[in-house]
Amino acid sequence: MSDPVWILGIHMTKFGKHPDLDTVDLAAEAALGALADGGVTMAQMGVLAAGNLMGAAAGIGQQLQKQIGQTGIPVYNVTNACATGATALRTAIMAVKAGEADYGLAVGVEKLSGAGLLSGGARRPDSDTWQPSGRYGSVAPVDGRIGTEIMPGVFAQIGMEYGHKYGGTSFELFARISEKNHAHSVLNPLAAYTKKMSLEQIMGDVMIAYPNTRPMCSANCDGAAAAVVVSDAVLKTLSLEQQRRAVKVSASVLTSDPYTEGCQVLPDVNTLTRNAAATAYEQAGIGPEDLDLVELHDCFATAELVHYDNLGLCEPGGAVDLFNSGATWRDGAMPVNVSGGLESKGHPIAATGIANIWEVCHHLRGEAGDRQIEGAKVGLAHVIGLGSACGVHILEKSAA
Repeated sequence: MSDPVWILGIHMTKFGKHPDLDTVDLAAEAALGALADGGVTMAQMGVLAAGNLMGAAAGIGQQLQKQIGQTGIPVYNVTNACATGATALRTAIMAVKAGEADYGLAVGVEKLSGAGLLSGGARRPDSDTWQPSGRYGSVAPVDGRIGTEIMPGVFAQIGMEYGHKYGGTSFELFARISEKNHAHSVLNPLAAYTKKMSLEQIMGDVMIAYPNTRPMCSANCDGAAAAVVVSDAVLKTLSLEQQRRAVKVSASVLTSDPYTEGCQVLPDVNTLTRNAAATAYEQAGIGPEDLDLVELHDCFATAELVHYDNLGLCEPGGAVDLFNSGATWRDGAMPVNVSGGLESKGHPIAATGIANIWEVCHHLRGEAGDRQIEGAKVGLAHVIGLGSACGVHILEKSAA
């Protein structure tokens, strides 16, 4: 078994609207914050992986170097849908594991406020072939004969499919998941929205794609997050305080869709997540029962429910019972999205994967403030991007 890699420093900007900061400014704020948090400098980094989706052609990594330090190190520009940030982090982790670098820096950044609905593409009404519609889909693509590629519609169908298969779901149930996440957000000062919402407010808001109303959808916003990773050998040479605050990466997994009959029609967010979770638990040598908290990709309330099942947090078909038990609330047995989740924390696409890890790291360090999960030792961060990609990281508290 190879030596572990550690997250030494991590930072995220406040998510929301940042009209006075461009993409590089936000990336620089996150990167410099992560370096400072880890007590290291850009000069020590041996690799940079920079994730950005909407402006990917511009080479965000090289632009970022010009602002925070050009040191001649290899730069990887990463684009992998909503899993972009997690993929950038995994790129840095792999470089350190391979012995090519002692330290790595991963950054994810996006400017998305005011972007409207994002889709994966659109089909012409007279064709079953994919048609491009802008850089990452248009605001209102034409749906085809076999379904939608607009994300609210895709995830609405996935939630309804789960309910049809196992029963127990309802409009109110999905709204209660959103109610939980908005309640959690009140304790997160970096969330885009920190407003508690009643069940009546959530259910009475604008319907986007049944059963998801507007507050049940992830919030497009601006933001960035970054992490510094370090090899086990180098960590042992650092200060006791750096060792104490370092977070062990017990598993880092990235999957894509295997072939399944149904995925040629409706995107399959389930199989690749199940595969990623199973591999991650095997890598880490733990089971879902060992987790103290989970940050999962609740791009819509319906997505959170199905991912309870996909991540093994319950028995197959048991997601409704798990939620109804109260386990996924902050004070429950299996806290999920204590940050407020994407529905209120926000979803600047390329930043989300590292931001989910930021949340877990702060609980494992005991630095999560009012929302701290006491005694947290093990956490899981999950993201999924249609296209397809799923990233799962399992993180453990340092024993130092």
